[in-house]
Amino acid sequence: MLALFLSGCLLKQQPSEQPAPVEPVQPPVTVPEPEQPKPEPGQTVPSPPKMQTLNWPASVSPLVAQMLKTDGITPGNVLLVDNVKNSTNGSLQSAKATAALQGALKNNSQFTVVTPQQLAVAKQTLGLSAEDSLVSRSKAVGLARYVGAQYVLYSNAEGDVKSPTLQMQLMLVQTGEIIWSGSGAVLH
Repeated sequence: MLALFLSGCLLKQQPSEQPAPVEPVQPPVTVPEPEQPKPEPGQTVPSPPKMQTLNWPASVSPLVAQMLKTDGITPGNVLLVDNVKNSTNGSLQSAKATAALQGALKNNSQFTVVTPQQLAVAKQTLGLSAEDSLVSRSKAVGLARYVGAQYVLYSNAEGDVKSPTLQMQLMLVQTGEIIWSGSGAVLH
């Protein structure tokens, strides 16, 4: 009885105090990292294909030197250099090839070369895509006439991507005549 009496007294002394509210705490959610697939024992993981490094400057220089010796070219004429096309059986860095071609023609005494910026503006004005490689000769001739070029230089990498051949043709815009053609192996 004494215990009941004492417990009642305790309850009577603290009737206004209420227990503090308890807020549940959410345990942190952890998302397990997805497991990387592991090769089966004895199986090798294939490496990604490597882009082959080709020496475009050394490959285009001899061809450009031959072209500049072509009879009948009047010094000071304007030359439109078309993007190098990739007709190989794989992926090729044709933008680097085009840049090497532009570089090889930079300080020549025969031609004034249409700059890539002039070419981009002309393509945009004529409604052509900036990446348009002028596959159609009539497009190239129209673009050359628009920029005032007398010559167009076509270039094409073809054959096996591991050892491609570079074909180049110099065409007279006015008549469509190919006045020079050359080819050579692309060096590594």
